[in-house]
Formats: sequence, C-alpha cells, structure tokens
Amino acid sequence: MPRPLDSHLTSPPSPDDVIDKFRELVSPTFLQNDLPALHVRAMALVARLKSLNRASNAATRVRKEATAAARQEMDQFHLGLQNLLYEKRHLEREIEKCRQFASVYQDVPLYTVEEFRVLAPEEARTEDVLSDEHQLMLNRLSFELVERQRLDVRRRELLQEKEELLRESKVKFATMDNVKAQIDILVKTATETRKKVDELVQPISAPEDTTLA
Repeated sequence: MPRPLDSHLTSPPSPDDVIDKFRELVSPTFLQNDLPALHVRAMALVARLKSLNRASNAATRVRKEATAAARQEMDQFHLGLQNLLYEKRHLEREIEKCRQFASVYQDVPLYTVEEFRVLAPEEARTEDVLSDEHQLMLNRLSFELVERQRLDVRRRELLQEKEELLRESKVKFATMDNVKAQIDILVKTATETRKKVDELVQPISAPEDTTLA
C-alpha cells in the first residue's frame, strides 16, 4: 500500500522578519545612530539570514529526497501493475481459448494424458482410471473444467488487484504533484532570499567603508 504524505516535513523558515529588520536599519531613523552599533546589528541579521538560507536549503533537500523515494515506490507499483496486466492478458487469452472449444468432446483441447498424470489429483488418476479409456476421458474433462474455473477465479482476482493498483497509482501521482509544487515554492523562496540579501547588504557596507577610511 502507498504511504501517506510525509506530515513531518516542515516548511522552510521565512526570512520576512529579518528582511523587515534590514529595512529598519537603512531607514533614516536608524542611520542617525552609532555606525559601529549599526554594523554589529547588520552582521547579526546577515548571520541570521544565512542561517535561514541554510535551513531553506536543508528543507529543499529533504523534499527532494522524499520526492525521489515516492517516485521509486510509485515505479515499483507501476512495475507490479504491468506484471499483473501481462499475466491478466495471458490468462484472458487462455480463457478465451477455453471458451471457444467445440461442443464435441473430441475437439476440446485438453491436457495431454502425460500432463493429466502429473497435474490431476491422485484419486482422479488411479491405475483403474488409467486403464479405463472412457473413465479416463470423463476424468480429464472434469479436471479441465476445474482448471478453467480456477483460471476464471484468478482472472477476477487480477481484475480486482488491477483496480486497487490503479487507485494507488493515482494517489502516488497526486503525491508527486504536491511534493513538486512544494519544492518549487522552496526554490522560489531561496531565490528571493538571495536577491533580497544582495539588495540590502550593499547599502549597509557603504557607510562601513567610509568610516574605516
């Protein structure tokens, strides 16, 4: 059975709070404060932003691993489904051959006598039966009927298994689409974070260089 979505996977931390504090630093009110203090605060915020970026990357990696595991499991279910479909088609062809047999028993394709000796129940192939041509034919026909009924039951079981696998496959595809969407969100968040860092770190570094000079 397919596993449910990994509920323990957490969303990446949001850098919005850090970004807001960066904006406060570059506002006219904060720029009037002591530059060394501003520098220390800015470095702390940069460290926090880097930490959030690492956490975001870790969350993205976990999501990718979960997606790969889900895809592998889905591939296994798909392979199992293909095997069942192949066996189903094979059994359907065999059953169809059985259904098309002629009504005259001589034209009915039966197990050969050698196969009957090996496959039939012991009580149906005793020495007395094998020595009686008429009884042997009756037993072979009875055995053929039982085998065809068995194959028909197996066909129905395969149809039920096929329906179950198709339902499971739909769940897997839905899971993959959901995980892919979450990964896209993570990648977009990481990209926006880097862009915001590039935009905000440069204005803070300029006053620092002037002071040092």
